[in-house]
Amino acid sequence: MITEERISTFINSFDTGNTPFLNQLEQFAIETNVPVIRPQMQNLLKLLLVMKQPKRILEVGTAIGFSALLMSEYGPADCKITTIEKYEKRIPLARENFKKAGKEEQILLLEGDAADILKKLKAPFDFIFMDAAKGQYIHFLPDILNLMPTGGVLVSDNVLQDGDVMESRFAVTRRDRTIHSRMRDYLYELKQNKQLCTDILPVGDGVTISVKQ
Repeated sequence: MITEERISTFINSFDTGNTPFLNQLEQFAIETNVPVIRPQMQNLLKLLLVMKQPKRILEVGTAIGFSALLMSEYGPADCKITTIEKYEKRIPLARENFKKAGKEEQILLLEGDAADILKKLKAPFDFIFMDAAKGQYIHFLPDILNLMPTGGVLVSDNVLQDGDVMESRFAVTRRDRTIHSRMRDYLYELKQNKQLCTDILPVGDGVTISVKQ
């Protein structure tokens, strides 16, 4: 948690929650240790969807389908969502959840490595949510940019890594140094890339919002 715990608790006290199915799915994820987007990130995502009103949404990292379903509920009724997942054990659960929610026609799940799939997708996607393997964000970015139109929005979650990203690479465990380095490179590229206007927010575990210029 990047934001101070008391502040987060206070902010969350105003939360009205989601649909009953999403609340149930979130509880299941918590009980089974499946990562889903945190409450503050959920609320930010809802706000951005209302502001942008995207017609074509791309998600990189489906897990069990929680965030795709949230976007389908709070985005425009006629929006189409494409979501990518490579972890085979979670794909059947995601498909089952899409079916239970009656969203099979609205959400297209593509199985496989996003590094390969992104190159084959047809642009444009006016809203892209990045929530996959953090060490791969920097590698996905060139293809992501190709899929975004002018005015398109890219939201990247978990970019502050519980605060580790701001530490020296020698202060993080050896096994995390590659991810640490790549995330720093990603944040630098988002801020320096002349195609993008980006802000980094300490929401949840850190989020960037980028608009293609």
